[in-house]
Amino acid sequence: MDAQRWARTDDYLERTVADDATGFDFIRRAQADAGLPDIAVSPTQGKFLYLLARIARARRILEIGTLGGYSTAWLAKAVGADGLVVTLEYERAHAEVAGASLAKAGLIDRVDIRVGAALDLLDSVTGPFDLVFIDADKANNPNYLTQALRLTGPGAVIVVDNVVRRIDEDGPDADGTRRALEMLGSDPRLDATALQTVGVKGWDGFAVAVVK
Repeated sequence: MDAQRWARTDDYLERTVADDATGFDFIRRAQADAGLPDIAVSPTQGKFLYLLARIARARRILEIGTLGGYSTAWLAKAVGADGLVVTLEYERAHAEVAGASLAKAGLIDRVDIRVGAALDLLDSVTGPFDLVFIDADKANNPNYLTQALRLTGPGAVIVVDNVVRRIDEDGPDADGTRRALEMLGSDPRLDATALQTVGVKGWDGFAVAVVK
């Protein structure tokens, strides 16, 4: 199978089981118009996050890495009107794009966007959270996991994005990815797995864990 076939399949899935993803297409356009990097989750991945949050009955979610607010919107939709998504974004310009899109989506009242380096911001974040989605700089994934464990309790879900494509590379991002996977597999407080994925985002994968 090749990338073109993966993309065609994703398009088919978006038109069938994830057809409601079109409601957030304007967020993706806003990200592109603002020149943000094309690294947001895909529509089917966004719908997966939404369903995972619904399955977990999450009402408080922590997101590390906002970008333009696409994944944030799916998570905010999942928590409901009485829920809260705290999302951390390093780039102020990205946070402004996200804020405008979330306001347009009618979801801004259930989102708290905080701007700055995530490791600095996390010290002032108060839990507990029902779900944590980690999708920021990969070098710091082990540190984000440590904080996620501090901010969650038994039954909480932790999702780490982009854990496959850098496994066999060199450099800080690859090291952070491997260390995070090793933590997920060895920490006695976690029950975890990781899956490879293909689609419009190419070849990659994610890890998911439940706090014991």
